[in-house]
Amino acid sequence: MLNGKQRRALRALAVNTKALVQIGKGGLSANLVESTEVSLEAHELVKITVLKNCDDNVKEMALDLASMTNSELVQVVGRVIVLYRPSKKKLITI
Repeated sequence: MLNGKQRRALRALAVNTKALVQIGKGGLSANLVESTEVSLEAHELVKITVLKNCDDNVKEMALDLASMTNSELVQVVGRVIVLYRPSKKKLITI
């Protein structure tokens, strides 16, 4: 569980990162979850954009995706989701 200072530091890091995953009209599929898992292991902090053709609720999708990938939901702003999960490499120190 992240505390406020850790969450704030991760939000600051996420500002300059590009979105690595996009959620389209297919919503949360097995391939999307697998792609997010790979990105989390490689980068620890992953920014995900939800395209406008996806009709699902963004906040609900963010919570579902965080639970499916065993990651922490850092923030949801508009159609952008930021997830964090520490990897074995420890790329980010918070």
